[in-house]
Amino acid sequence: MHVTIGVLALQGDFLEHIHVLRNMHVQTKEVRLPQDLEDINGIIFPGGESTAIAYVMDVFKLREPLQNKIQEGMPVWGTCAGMILLAKKLRQDYPIPLGVMDIVVNRNAFGRQIDSFEAPLIVKPLGEKALQATFIRAPVIESIGKNVEILSQLADGTVVAAKQNNMLATSFHPELHKDYRFHEYFISLV
Repeated sequence: MHVTIGVLALQGDFLEHIHVLRNMHVQTKEVRLPQDLEDINGIIFPGGESTAIAYVMDVFKLREPLQNKIQEGMPVWGTCAGMILLAKKLRQDYPIPLGVMDIVVNRNAFGRQIDSFEAPLIVKPLGEKALQATFIRAPVIESIGKNVEILSQLADGTVVAAKQNNMLATSFHPELHKDYRFHEYFISLV
């Protein structure tokens, strides 16, 4: 099956996701405007600055078309800032998330840039081999709705990856490593 994965290309590390997908021989499309949502089978919201991404998303009138596509079942994966944008609610007042995934997210939960870290994670759908995860000013999922499945947690129980129907969210950045298993998992959902 031929699939095209859109990557929200408004700000942040969208090029890293595109690079991984192209290394996997997956067709990609940069999404900046509502018409860019046509002819894609799934979309990745990259990490970056969530307030900047939300602002540009609103300027380019992408909010409602994205909400509609996701609610109609288009697979979406939000990494870091992307997870913030998917959330139903944030601990902070800004940015205004899309409100599509039944999770409450705390932005920059681990602190500032200097507090960024890496950790090996077991991610349920990826098997027993740990995934090296990079957390950069990362958010965390503070609570989940009843239809949300926890995919991975830190040793202290902090939820850092979850799935709800067609939506995936990760606090960390799988695109920064040569281990493409999370991208393969997302593509399998598409």
